[in-house]
Amino acid sequence: MQNETEKKLSFWEAYFKKEWSYTAGGVMLVILAVSLVVVTGKAWGVTGPFAVWGGKLFELFGVSAESLNFWAEGIATYDFFKDIVSMTDLGIVLGALLAVLLAASFKIKKMKSWRQVVAAVLGGVLMGIGARLALGCNIGSLFSALPAFSLHGWAFLLFFFLGAAVGSQMLKRYFM
Repeated sequence: MQNETEKKLSFWEAYFKKEWSYTAGGVMLVILAVSLVVVTGKAWGVTGPFAVWGGKLFELFGVSAESLNFWAEGIATYDFFKDIVSMTDLGIVLGALLAVLLAASFKIKKMKSWRQVVAAVLGGVLMGIGARLALGCNIGSLFSALPAFSLHGWAFLLFFFLGAAVGSQMLKRYFM
């Protein structure tokens, strides 16, 4: 006889309500990354289009991004729907939204303090700077680089952990 804690979960509860293990998440990431390489012929990347998106945003406010050296190439010929990485980024955002909605976990939370806002903005800016300096985020510079036996992936891994340690200490000391 099964007791209440050993009750068998329905398919919906097991796969959409209950958290997945890290192993299951890792396996899914590998499957998706390999599928992306097979379908597109390119390694998984995320941050590449962000600079172009920034240039397009400038253009919405009347600034000619093409006149700036940083955006001299690619802005005029850029097509969001033909750019594989932009479409992948859109899929990540929509997939995350769908996962949260299916798990009934979507919540808009109230800010606890302006210190949290400053910490979030500062963290985002530093991550963006790091992604541009490393020529990619943890996906391109780590997840795609290590399986390709790229030395820069190992350097990224080292500084990834160092940055996380420093950031955690700053968060505890100044923002909590």
